Amino acid sequence: MIKYEIKKRLLHLVSIPLFSFTLFCNSNNEVLSTDLSSIKLPAGFKIDVYAENVENARSMALSDNGILFVGTRESNLYAVVDDNKDFKADRVITIASGMNSPNGVAFRNGSLYVAEINRVLRYDNIENSLENPPDPVVVNDGFPSDTHHGWKFIRFGPDGKLYVPVGAPCNICLRDDDERYASIMRMNADGTGLEVFAHGIRNTVGFDWNPQDNVLWFTDNGRDWLGDNAPPDELNRAPEKGIHFGYPFVHGDEIRDPEFGESVDINKYTKPAIKLGPHVAALGMRFYTGDMFPAEYRNQIFIAEHGSWNRSSKIGYRIMLVNVDGNNAVSYEPFAEGWLQGESVSGRPVDVLVMHDGSLLVSDDYGGVIYRITYQK
Repeated sequence: MIKYEIKKRLLHLVSIPLFSFTLFCNSNNEVLSTDLSSIKLPAGFKIDVYAENVENARSMALSDNGILFVGTRESNLYAVVDDNKDFKADRVITIASGMNSPNGVAFRNGSLYVAEINRVLRYDNIENSLENPPDPVVVNDGFPSDTHHGWKFIRFGPDGKLYVPVGAPCNICLRDDDERYASIMRMNADGTGLEVFAHGIRNTVGFDWNPQDNVLWFTDNGRDWLGDNAPPDELNRAPEKGIHFGYPFVHGDEIRDPEFGESVDINKYTKPAIKLGPHVAALGMRFYTGDMFPAEYRNQIFIAEHGSWNRSSKIGYRIMLVNVDGNNAVSYEPFAEGWLQGESVSGRPVDVLVMHDGSLLVSDDYGGVIYRITYQK
């Protein structure tokens, strides 16, 4: 019944008429317009702008008091503050600038953890010092300094450990001299006990734990230059430490890499939970744990697809919904789309985050904006 209800809603995508029209510039100083009436959502859902002028907005983390922290692949780190609690940002504060691609952010026990390319930092008591933040504490600086896939997404797991991925430093390569590459690592909150949790992951920029069993799920970006329609991006499930997900030997569930996979037994590697679109650049993902959306959405997965860059016709630029039944991902359907019209792009979703009230935030690094998706019967 749950799957039927979601399918029924997704088949009735409608354009949401909003009377808002916003002008702002992206990171290339191109003037963009945000006419949100072009965004299609299932019936009952609505999208608004939550915050503007958040240049290169990427990964998001929410504090206990509702302050939104936003990382970037450039050099700035932001705090987005809704002072009057009307679900519209009142202030965008630059906490730090001149950083080394501070993409990853996580909040725990009053402290903001930030992942640069080669290290993780911690800003203590950050909610009370947004305008004059303390000098950050170096939690761990033992990560590679490669910029290719060097930006990081970080999250604290149910085990209290901080999970930190290390992407492959290339499109396709084998770095068996250093087990950190193409992995998800984890460590204690103080930076000790750093270890590899999972191998064979080209570049994940989004993961979350199923609230029903605390198992890690993550997106992974497929390699480039195997054609328009191959390989797929992936959504993977890692129920235990030590699993290898196939990179660089196999892509998807059966595509042997022409350079590294010809003589390999690909069946010894873990297959994706579900194959996503080719070159869609699946990034941030969250299990929906709020109460605002209809019950059939609870514990299902939202994925931000940043969109293709090397495909003859563009694909992605949307929010997808993956329906989960137990350990299985059983469907993959559009939830919010319209940032791609033909070959014209108006936005590139990066991350998704469930707010305390159950609404869904979406970051867009192309326009430097945070959207908020709500539901009302």
